[in-house]
Amino acid sequence: MKISIASYAFHGLSGEGKMDIFTYLESVRYRYRLDAADIWNGTLAWKTDEDFLRKVRDELDAREMIVANLCVDGAHIWDADPNVREKNHQSALAHLKMAEILGAKTVRIDMGGRASETTSEQFDLTVKRYREWARRAGDNGYRVGPETHFGPALVPENMSRVYHAVDHPAYGILLHIGHWVEGREDEGDRMAAPWTMHTHVDSRITRTCLVEKMRLLLGAGYQGYWGVEHHSAKNEYVEVEYQVAEVKRALAAIATEKN
Repeated sequence: MKISIASYAFHGLSGEGKMDIFTYLESVRYRYRLDAADIWNGTLAWKTDEDFLRKVRDELDAREMIVANLCVDGAHIWDADPNVREKNHQSALAHLKMAEILGAKTVRIDMGGRASETTSEQFDLTVKRYREWARRAGDNGYRVGPETHFGPALVPENMSRVYHAVDHPAYGILLHIGHWVEGREDEGDRMAAPWTMHTHVDSRITRTCLVEKMRLLLGAGYQGYWGVEHHSAKNEYVEVEYQVAEVKRALAAIATEKN
């Protein structure tokens, strides 16, 4: 089963100094018996230096693990301040290099902006950056794109417009399932299903409509990982274990339906 655990699921433990990237990899491999990491750059302590990343890669290889997704904060494309935009762009480039060192299959870098609507300048820069990054990603065997995370990325039409404007096979989206502007959750998921390169499945989805959402994505041809993400920062080991079990149960149920 293609299941990963977003390292952000343990951000409470990380904040208490009880988990770092190495204990995260150990937990995913031996506590949960999965072979795919889903790394938030905060779990890397925001480090991008190559020597450190080579150590992380060594530990991935030693455990025979892949990186299903690299989830990057602090590199979003749009900000009203051009100096911040340039700083974020350099961060994005450093994280694309990180993805190549770690062998990531997908990379999430957000669109940025806080308003639901985008200006023409914002849209043009967003498309330009994703085109540049998608060309680089395609040349190096991975995919890149935004998450349904905040701002304009929560509006289905915005995601559609950017997707069709970028028009590159290495561009996709990280679908945080059911996370759209209020009232458009199902519509957004249906629209984005064919473009989805990776998923995040939170506890609300696991408890309410997991099988339905999985059927939707699989029916649209999704072949990526189901990324378990937890947000409460409490009882994280147990809560994540529950969510992983629910994802396994849902996948088993769907497989049974096909037989």
